[in-house]
Amino acid sequence: MLIIFDWDGTILDSSDKIVFCMQQGARDFGVASRDSEEIRNIIGLELSLAIAYLYPELNKVAVEGVRACYVQCFIEADKQPCQLFPGVESTLHTLKGAGHDLCVATGKSRRGLDRVFAGLGISALFSGSRCADETASKPDPLMLQQLCGERGINPIDAVMVGDTEYDLEMASRIAMPRIGVSYGVHSVERLMRWKPLSVVDEFSMLLSVLEGHQR
Repeated sequence: MLIIFDWDGTILDSSDKIVFCMQQGARDFGVASRDSEEIRNIIGLELSLAIAYLYPELNKVAVEGVRACYVQCFIEADKQPCQLFPGVESTLHTLKGAGHDLCVATGKSRRGLDRVFAGLGISALFSGSRCADETASKPDPLMLQQLCGERGINPIDAVMVGDTEYDLEMASRIAMPRIGVSYGVHSVERLMRWKPLSVVDEFSMLLSVLEGHQR
């Protein structure tokens, strides 16, 4: 089975760092910072799109200015790497060992994902990935369609795992089964709108949900 994972908030415990850097980046550019809940709401979107949602009054040049300040802040902050959520590494190894094909679909840039891959040393577990600067941003399902297309797999035969509405919505739009995680940035109530197979409280619980789905 092809299992496609979101990254921030699903595999990596990075939301607090993203919030801090978005607030600092805004201040560095000279605009008012948004509160943490507003920022957590846009985690998962392509960065420029996320900033445009936070600051609809800014033109494209200013949006890119905030983006540049955020990126600079994040690269500096990420010298102290974020940690994987509990159970992630062992669960991924179990899934890979069982013959599943693992991929990543993320709102991060390619540069950002490659940097974190290099720091964590788990990139070999994933056979492919799509980043927001390579394709359409979530909740557009294009990145999922591309990953499935490369493997000759019908989306209905894959599974998307994520912590936001954007993850589950893009899967829903192509009838791909989906699983939410409750420990990320969007509430269980929001995730349930997209009729997931389940919403799990711990990453390791994916094993039983996926086993049940395959029966």
